[in-house]
Amino acid sequence: MIKQISIFTENKKGAMLSISKAISDAGIDIYNVVTNDSAEFGMVRMLVTEPEKAEELLTSLGYMCRIDRVIGVEIPDDVGSLTTLLNNLYSSNINIDYLYVSYSRDSKTPLAVMKVQGYAEVEESLKSRGYNIV
Repeated sequence: MIKQISIFTENKKGAMLSISKAISDAGIDIYNVVTNDSAEFGMVRMLVTEPEKAEELLTSLGYMCRIDRVIGVEIPDDVGSLTTLLNNLYSSNINIDYLYVSYSRDSKTPLAVMKVQGYAEVEESLKSRGYNIV
C-alpha cells in the first residue's frame, strides 16, 4: 500500500502554489497531485516521498491533512487497460471509493491509485489476475 497525503484547502488563487512551495522547500518530492474542488474548498491528494513529514509541515501551517492508505496497481499503457482493471474489480465484487491514474517512475507504466475497503483481499484478487501491486 501507498501512503497518500490528503489536504483540505480553501479554493482560492495561490492555494496550490502555497502547498507546493512549502513541500518543495522542505525537500519533499511530489510524485503526483490530484485536486477536487467545490465552491469554497477543495481536496488535494498527493503522493510524496515523505508523507508523514509533509503532513506535519502542512498541519503546522494550518492545513487540515490526513494520511490515507491507497493501493497502486500498474496497468499496461494500452487502450482499454483501465476498463479491464475495473471489470476485474467489478467481477470480484470490489467497490472503489475513488480512483485516479498516475504514472510510475519506477516501472514507467500507468499506475491506477485507488482507495478501497479490504486492501489485503483486493491485493490478493488483483495479484491472482496478474497485476503488479505497488
